[in-house]
Amino acid sequence: MSTVFKQMFSWRMLVLLVMGMSSGLPLALTGGTLKAWMTDAGVDLGTIGLFSLVGLPYTIKFLWAPFTDRFSIRGFGRRRTWILGSQMGLIASTAFLASLDPVAQTSAVAAAALAIAFFSATQDIVLDAYRREILEDAELGFGTSVFINGYLVAMRVSSFAALAMADYLPWKYIYLIVGSTIVVGAVTALLAPEPKVAREPKSLAEAVVGPLKDFFGRRGVLTVLAFILLYKVGDILASEMMIPFLKGGLKDAAGVGFTWTEIAVVVKAIGIWAMPVGTLVGGALIFRMGINRSLWVFGVLQAVSTFGFAVLAQAGPVRSVLIAVIVFENLTAGMGTSAYSAFMARLTNREFTATQYALLSSLMGVPRVIFASGTGVLAEKIGWYAFFAFCAVAAVPGMLLLWKVAPWSAKDQEGRASPAQA
Repeated sequence: MSTVFKQMFSWRMLVLLVMGMSSGLPLALTGGTLKAWMTDAGVDLGTIGLFSLVGLPYTIKFLWAPFTDRFSIRGFGRRRTWILGSQMGLIASTAFLASLDPVAQTSAVAAAALAIAFFSATQDIVLDAYRREILEDAELGFGTSVFINGYLVAMRVSSFAALAMADYLPWKYIYLIVGSTIVVGAVTALLAPEPKVAREPKSLAEAVVGPLKDFFGRRGVLTVLAFILLYKVGDILASEMMIPFLKGGLKDAAGVGFTWTEIAVVVKAIGIWAMPVGTLVGGALIFRMGINRSLWVFGVLQAVSTFGFAVLAQAGPVRSVLIAVIVFENLTAGMGTSAYSAFMARLTNREFTATQYALLSSLMGVPRVIFASGTGVLAEKIGWYAFFAFCAVAAVPGMLLLWKVAPWSAKDQEGRASPAQA
């Protein structure tokens, strides 16, 4: 127990908490905060909607991930070079954005926002790799949960702080204030040790081809990829239709009928803070159970929490049931994300950590883009109870794949040898 306690409260966890905050902070700068500024400035809704495209770098970040595995400043360290470089880019592009007028300089604002997203995505690539390389396998679950919590807290607090200051300060000062907090991450990157890697790619070609050859040359790799696609698919499908279900936004599926105030208080103010708790609880449980068994337990809990929406569909607009369902769903989602992210980190080869994790995390987003596109039509066809029951059952294929990729009885092993070759 003393060893576990030391691992949970080590300097590595403190570093990962700050790094997670650095990762979550820029997202608001190009998301809700930017749209609030543009709305306040009087930019038309069509233009504001188009600004969602500035998030593109987050979905294609694997394209330049090999550069972060291959190149570094001599004597500075591979990860420290890119962490500091991306953070300096974030500070500069945020300062540039703060100097612009969203109405008169819309194109320049778009370019600055795109630059922030690019540097933010690059930082995510390197921080994901840093997290994998600095942690022992036994620490991956809790370390991942600490990182995710830092991310979530920074994203939400920065969004809240920006909106709270908007009535008292010009937006350019708000951006300068929020952007300046990135310096904390830069100082942490300077003080934190550089992870030790036995071997680095010797050429850019090796950094591009090596990760693919290494990963796709493993036995059972297609099963692993199928698992990554399917493990959280039920949870994702349900979350896409949650707000229309709670309020009522489909012509043939009227919804439960909660008010916007009830939805805001329960979903945004109460439920959303259950997810960080879930990630921490999940990380602590992974210490005790290991990644494999945690994937089983948390997967079952995710399916049960998804079926909770079907129960709510039968119960109707009962506030106590809503609170119970939303809190439980966020808790289990946080727990499942901890195990899922730790599993993906364990799959990576430390030689190509950045590129392989970027590829896997990009693959993780496919269900939200493709599978979730038909959820509204399905809900209209079969009704809310059947829809959420279907979402719960959709977890079964991913759970069945656990027999191959993470057997209950198998001891957690080093990344390249365990799930991919199970």
